[in-house]
Amino acid sequence: MTSHRPHHPIAVVGAGLGGLALARVLHVHGIEAALFDLDPAPTARTQGGMLDIHDDSGQEALRAARLHEEFLKRVHTGGQAMRVLDRHATVRLAEDDDGAGGRPEIDRGDLRELLLGSLPGSTVRWGAKVTGARPLGDGRHEVTLANGTGFTTDLLVGADGAWSRIRPLLSPARPSYTGVSFVEADLREADLRHPASAAVVGGGMLFALGAGRGFLAHRETDGSLHVYAAVEAAEDWLDGIDFGDTEAAKAAVLKEFDGWDETLRALIGDADGALVPRRIHALPVGHRWDRVPGITLLGDAAHLMSPFAGEGANLALLDGAELGLALAAHPDDTGAALTAYEDRMFRRAEASAAESAQNAALLFRADVPQGLLDQFAPRSG
Repeated sequence: MTSHRPHHPIAVVGAGLGGLALARVLHVHGIEAALFDLDPAPTARTQGGMLDIHDDSGQEALRAARLHEEFLKRVHTGGQAMRVLDRHATVRLAEDDDGAGGRPEIDRGDLRELLLGSLPGSTVRWGAKVTGARPLGDGRHEVTLANGTGFTTDLLVGADGAWSRIRPLLSPARPSYTGVSFVEADLREADLRHPASAAVVGGGMLFALGAGRGFLAHRETDGSLHVYAAVEAAEDWLDGIDFGDTEAAKAAVLKEFDGWDETLRALIGDADGALVPRRIHALPVGHRWDRVPGITLLGDAAHLMSPFAGEGANLALLDGAELGLALAAHPDDTGAALTAYEDRMFRRAEASAAESAQNAALLFRADVPQGLLDQFAPRSG
């Protein structure tokens, strides 16, 4: 029975950047959406990492959300600086942030806070873990929550990430392992406590690359360094490391970087706190589905890709904004709105996913970092 369950004209599963961008653009146009997120509160977990927000995607979304000026006040000055090193810590490319780049950096948590703060307090239902959904006919869906309650909706939007509970209603596709695993680490108060590592990373982003291996790192707004040790490895490689024993985990990861310069190895060896393992998954390049009434996806739920084009957060923001604009432009024809949104989203996502896959190959090929240097040559030459 569904008659006694609450009904929401537009329901969004997931209060990440994409879902929040959608809700904000709808709010700007006087349309209400209900967001459901499994986290018990907006502060339940750290949001992690810096994001470079691209002028032609993420920033377009923020303009549509009427938040662009507030966004610019929160960007990390100097964050567009970049250094490319080889495994011997030889600097192969160094670019300063002159303020003229189109990809300013912002802390993910700050951006999420900006979006959340722009919405009425009742928009997000926290602690609402979606366990499933089913069609009711005529484009309506019933969604079930882990606590046994649920709701019905005229438009169901899956903004619930890589392992979306909504995607199976549209597509049988599941993310597959890309062949690359990350181990994440943090060095806190870097200038004071880890000056050598702070100097290696610089003011923005670091790429230190060798064949099949690399350290990617960036400076965060609180003065810490966030580091990713990237390794081409079998999917079960991380299973053989005891991440409950941090020193043993450091030794196991650094074994993959034997012969690398000690200033680079220190990015893991001197890390503060536990290391965090993460396998990199992706949906097939060009993932799409046939139009289904009353339901769609955005962000990673629609087009999960490897992070090597820096497009994930940008596309989620743009997906949310463009879906909101399409719904506002077709207030009496949701089908037309979804068709318009999905056509643009599919084409954009396919191009970005292909670029991400190509960049992954560039970053880890035998002659690294030459491929990356060649890619940057036109803008630095």
